[in-house]
Amino acid sequence: MNLSLGVRVLIVFACASFSVNIGMAAAWLSHTPGSPAGEAVLYGGGSFGGTLALCLAVLKALKVL
Repeated sequence: MNLSLGVRVLIVFACASFSVNIGMAAAWLSHTPGSPAGEAVLYGGGSFGGTLALCLAVLKALKVL
């Protein structure tokens, strides 16, 4: 696909927004009362990174980016 730069930026922004939501949900689900919040933040950050990498890899394979 031959998309303009603005459309590509919007697609990457949408992927990042989706990944942030997945990371926040993963951190929220992994946090237990009485445990340090740092563990949940690291878990959410890992989920964010994995989700963003997967989204961008799929878009690259589909030749969108």
